[in-house]
Amino acid sequence: MSWLILVLAGIAEAVWALALARTEGFTRLWPSVVFVVALVLSMAGLAYAMRTLPTGTAYAVWVGIGAALTVGYGMVTGAESASGWRVLFLAMIIGGVIGLKAAEH
Repeated sequence: MSWLILVLAGIAEAVWALALARTEGFTRLWPSVVFVVALVLSMAGLAYAMRTLPTGTAYAVWVGIGAALTVGYGMVTGAESASGWRVLFLAMIIGGVIGLKAAEH
């Protein structure tokens, strides 16, 4: 259950990062509300997962999921370039997250 919660928390991390970019310094209400809600959910999920998962592993997976989704979203929307190298390095982040789960024991 901790792994599922951690993945959901990582997704929420990407949501708050993307919402933060749209708050315009917290001057826009709805992006600011989305940011706060996603931030609370993300941190609560990370804290829950860290009750049973090693801190370093949980944090690395949480950051990896959030970073990969945020960069991936930027590439899909055209806000960031999608060169072959960037896709390769993004795949390496995802592979590292999967590897941490696979090497859990």
